[in-house]
Amino acid sequence: MKVSEIMSRDVRIASPDQTITEVARNMTDAEIGFMPVGDNDRLVGTITDRDLVVRALADGLGGDAKVRDVMSRDVKYCFEDEEVEEVARNMGQLQVRRLPVVNRDKRLTGVVSIGDAALAEAGSAGAALNKVARPGGQHAQ
Repeated sequence: MKVSEIMSRDVRIASPDQTITEVARNMTDAEIGFMPVGDNDRLVGTITDRDLVVRALADGLGGDAKVRDVMSRDVKYCFEDEEVEEVARNMGQLQVRRLPVVNRDKRLTGVVSIGDAALAEAGSAGAALNKVARPGGQHAQ
């Protein structure tokens, strides 16, 4: 099964110039915890609810701090035509729960979560989730 068959296509994109208060409100309204960050049609980062807590609130930043100050700049992504099993395995190795999805022109087309993969490919997603849930890794804060 391809990632394009399971990904979420209704993606909200944050701007690096938005305040973290604006992004937190957008996340609350949409009931999401992850947003790709785009600048001039380029994917430049990602921001999560955890980033807002660990990199903003815990560091004493105010609500007027910019997304660029707390976002993750090392963008990991997958292609929409990749196999779900391979992407789930990669998510486990990277210890991430969500990835932006791009087409081969590197245009953002969606977001895939480990939950999406779990519904589609129970075995591979379970193994990936086991790796994601372990402490440590490059995205551990």
